[in-house]
Amino acid sequence: MPTRKVALVTGATGGLGTDMCKKLHDDGYTVCGNYRSEEKAEKWQSKMAADGYTFHLYQADVADFDQVGSMVAAIEKDHGIINVLINNAGITRDGSFRKMTREQWDDVMNSNLGSVFNCCRHTINQMVEQGYGRIINISSVNAQRAQFGQVNYASAKAGMHGFTKTLAIETASKGITINTISPGYIATDMVMAVAENVRDQIVSGIPVGRMGGTGEIAHLVSFLASEQAGFITGANYAINGGQHMF
Repeated sequence: MPTRKVALVTGATGGLGTDMCKKLHDDGYTVCGNYRSEEKAEKWQSKMAADGYTFHLYQADVADFDQVGSMVAAIEKDHGIINVLINNAGITRDGSFRKMTREQWDDVMNSNLGSVFNCCRHTINQMVEQGYGRIINISSVNAQRAQFGQVNYASAKAGMHGFTKTLAIETASKGITINTISPGYIATDMVMAVAENVRDQIVSGIPVGRMGGTGEIAHLVSFLASEQAGFITGANYAINGGQHMF
């Protein structure tokens, strides 16, 4: 039976990634965090260390297949096979479709969906060989409903769950589960930095009357990453305060 103790979180230094890393650390994992900006990562790591968290950082553009391969190889050399993969990294390049450039489309598709292929492709065989794995893909409520100006983002995030379901079927008999989480509006630093009247307008459209917390997403990640969640695969968990139901 493998020791299930190594977790990789992409986009680790953002609001969601930070709480995911903390929760997995508290759960007993060796947490490896992926990042792109070295300056931001160094400050983040220092702050986390001051809070009592030890994370191992690895730089890679997850949209680049070869960079991801090098990152995974380094993690395996340092810590062993990755047991839990959280595909959390993503970007936005919003704009109405009539004005959207090919670059805006490609950037979002490569970073948000191509990255999922890259990270899964470089880890899935090792998970199969050890007979265990947990993959959690972070999508969005806007993959399930329409959102003006996000043809690229919604397409990539919706594609993420199609990817999840199909790979879940291919690996279900191998001790591997693959699931999607689709958050609604979460009170990250980026969201809270927008004008108060804009935030109020957002909250007015959420039936529970507030934005979600990053810790609430991390709690769901923790559950799906656990051994006890072994009968759940190919699922999409909506966590949006009732903003979109289906």
